[in-house]
Amino acid sequence: MKRLGERLALAGLLSCAALPVAAADTITVFDWAGYEDPAFHPAYVAKHGTEPEFSFFGDEEEAFQKLRSGFKADLAHPCSQSIAKWREAGLLEPLDTAKLTAWNDILPGIAGMKDLMTAEGKAWFLPFEWGNTVLTYRTDTVKPEDVASLRAFADPKFKDRVSIGDNVDDAYALASLAIGLKDWTTMTEAQFAEASAFLRDVHKNVRLYWTDNTDVSQAMASGEIDLAWAWNETVTTLQKDGVPAAIKKDTKEGLSTWVCGYVRLKGGEGTEAQDYDFLNAVTDPAISTYLVDAWGYGHANGKGMAAVDAKLLAEKGYADVDAFVDNTLFQAPMPTQMRQKMIAEFEKIKAGY
Repeated sequence: MKRLGERLALAGLLSCAALPVAAADTITVFDWAGYEDPAFHPAYVAKHGTEPEFSFFGDEEEAFQKLRSGFKADLAHPCSQSIAKWREAGLLEPLDTAKLTAWNDILPGIAGMKDLMTAEGKAWFLPFEWGNTVLTYRTDTVKPEDVASLRAFADPKFKDRVSIGDNVDDAYALASLAIGLKDWTTMTEAQFAEASAFLRDVHKNVRLYWTDNTDVSQAMASGEIDLAWAWNETVTTLQKDGVPAAIKKDTKEGLSTWVCGYVRLKGGEGTEAQDYDFLNAVTDPAISTYLVDAWGYGHANGKGMAAVDAKLLAEKGYADVDAFVDNTLFQAPMPTQMRQKMIAEFEKIKAGY
């Protein structure tokens, strides 16, 4: 409800402002549900007097297949591990970094990651937010010592009390960590088989595979589940609603870290100028505090993160924004063949095979 209130308040402020005449057309942003939040791009609305059109996907493979089948949009919001695949499939337009006002303010730990730019110096991906997929639990029904290890997801004591995302990357991040692998780009066939076997054990406990934060938050708030492999947003939502929940970043095996952002798509029907207006709006340092506080995610803009209250950063786990890969599996781009094997195997696991 707080988020709805914030949206309504912002809409009221914008409606009262002196806005330019809206353009006849607008851009279409292909995104995760929730990222249409106007507080993520107020500068775009202030300039154009209208919201972009939004269309939504549940995971990146769904988005990839829909784009491959001819769906048209101007911008999309994948995560770093998908960029090479999308680029190789011919879906992306390179970015003109001279038109990106915050390009040089990207956090150093993110700016240096693989595939942000190709060897030819072309940029394909503008980082926006980063965070974790982490063990999340009800503190009134689960003891911290019962979730000291990610192996808890496969513990029979949690049968029908577990939820993990309907998302191949998060699922295999969990499984990779559980078998002691923190760099999934080096995964062998034997490790793949071991990780898949672990996910089959987890499947025996799964009450639901969530597709967005609303699914898992509601299930945990209602008491339907006790344990989830979820994003930072989930515990932020639960705690603001008074639900006794916490995350455990210090499990024996660690947690997963991801970076997501925006890309320009080939064949978009909006204007290039509006594309860059939106990209600059979401990377404006003015939204960093909102992203950290309301959603529990880090912003890729280093200047913006530096301006966030230190107490809030510590509370959300971002006290040292340059060390976000400690004790973590970073969801980096992996060999395409291995990722395709993961996609096919995860579908079998969810179906009970």
